[in-house]
Amino acid sequence: MTIVTGDWLHAPATQAVFDALEEAGHTGYFVGGCVRNAFLGAPVADIDITTAATPDTVCKAAEAAGLKVVPTGIDHGTVTVVSGGMPHEITTFRRDVTTDGRHAEVAFSTSLAEDAARRDFTMNALYADRHGDVSDPVGGLPDLEARRLRFIGDADARIAEDYLRILRFFRFHAWYGDADQGLDADGLAACAAAAEGLSQLSAERIGAEMTKLLRAPDPAPAVAAMAQAGILARVMPGADAKALPVLVHLEDGRAPALARRAVSLGGANLKELWRLSKAEAEKIDVLRDLAGATTGLAEISYRHGADAALDVALLRGALFEQPLPQNLDAIISTGAEACFPLSAADLMPEFKGPALGTKLKELETRWVASGFTLTKAELLG
Repeated sequence: MTIVTGDWLHAPATQAVFDALEEAGHTGYFVGGCVRNAFLGAPVADIDITTAATPDTVCKAAEAAGLKVVPTGIDHGTVTVVSGGMPHEITTFRRDVTTDGRHAEVAFSTSLAEDAARRDFTMNALYADRHGDVSDPVGGLPDLEARRLRFIGDADARIAEDYLRILRFFRFHAWYGDADQGLDADGLAACAAAAEGLSQLSAERIGAEMTKLLRAPDPAPAVAAMAQAGILARVMPGADAKALPVLVHLEDGRAPALARRAVSLGGANLKELWRLSKAEAEKIDVLRDLAGATTGLAEISYRHGADAALDVALLRGALFEQPLPQNLDAIISTGAEACFPLSAADLMPEFKGPALGTKLKELETRWVASGFTLTKAELLG
């Protein structure tokens, strides 16, 4: 018997959800990411539960127990039950009736095995009862222990059901796979063969997967495989994966940054292709321009902030093989802490209107060029 454990499993709020289901005569099972992550020692953020109980039965059982019910995806069998302020997604066992690569028509089932068969990867089809006893209907545990990402059953069939699984294949490998053993050959071949299906996906779905992928500790091997399989060019036209592993090496454990890693890959128009927020898209544009400019890091830190200066330093190192300055932190701190000693009032009434702004900018440029050393008196003299 295999058992999974953790504070998340024994939380009173979560156990109250199982109590409600059992009062209605049904058994609930933890499924997917919470079970997978617990085995890997990774944080458990989302609690997903599955059961043979239909959505209306789940709603009635939760309400009878005094729990809040939110019908988040009731047409597809999912309701969210809020217990102790914590959301728990509860989904009825399902089997696919028809699929078109984007949407699936499902039928409710009473079989855990049928429910497992319609999922994507073996490591995502692990179930645990309320006590942590694990059920593994598709052989996911050996794959998880080996950090081997593998489609359930026939990879071509799984992808044909939902083309987003192509991107999920690379994203999950980046987060949970063993980079040294490479990607599953059958899965990779199936992704390459079905690449055209990506055109059926919305920009939002593509963007969500790509941003999650690029925030992995080391997405470089997965992204390189995407490029070789012809996937990267479809979701990020003009991209080149060669600089990403260099960037990850230079990051040296620093927190991943989406904009920094996206710029290292190149490509353009990600705001539309991935439906990025305006702020994220602007950050990418700024970093792309600064990485190719000659502006010093201290000035970048002064004008755009310390994070931007660090991003530019790392990007220049990755893209142009420029070594990182030994005193990088000191350079960035100098700019971040610098404070221009003049204000508009210091130049009035001699300068007014547009002339005032022009003169102030001219003096600021001189001050920056001096390494932020010119004093107020020297600037006005």
